[in-house]
Amino acid sequence: MRPLTEEETKSLFLKLSEYIGKNIEKMISQDDDNRYCFRLLKNDRCYYISEPLMKAATSINRDDLLQAGVCIGKFSKSGKFRLHVTALEYLSQYAKHKVWVKPSAEMSFLYGNHVTKQGLARMTENTPQYAGVVVYSMSDIPLGFGVAAQSTDHCQQLDPIGNVVLHQADIGEYLRGLEEDMF
Repeated sequence: MRPLTEEETKSLFLKLSEYIGKNIEKMISQDDDNRYCFRLLKNDRCYYISEPLMKAATSINRDDLLQAGVCIGKFSKSGKFRLHVTALEYLSQYAKHKVWVKPSAEMSFLYGNHVTKQGLARMTENTPQYAGVVVYSMSDIPLGFGVAAQSTDHCQQLDPIGNVVLHQADIGEYLRGLEEDMF
């Protein structure tokens, strides 16, 4: 387990800022007692881990350590960062832009489809196009995240089958057997 390089940190923070904006500071220092950090394990997986747990994990041999903390995502070969669905808990806490889907569209989203206007229940005001959004059910359960295909203003004139949110990850990935990409 090693700290991120400057390039990796920049790539990670750019991706997180698409979804949570300046709340990255809140994510790292949740309170005075608990500080959190990001560490790289197995050369491509990025983990969100508390500092006391990180210090305890240093006593374990690198080859024997499988996982420590929550896997936020992974770095691609080209150096880009890709968020995993395991980051959803933290994205939903600090999200800037949110989308709620109707109960009839929940299953479609959980099977990996985009959110259309006909499945859209509501959307936060002033969501720009291509902003990162967290998708919720009507009972405020986070279902996944994606990218806003249209701004909030443009969604009002959109036809019912037009895409509102482009799917990136959802909690249905656990059931579809995509775990080998997550861990």
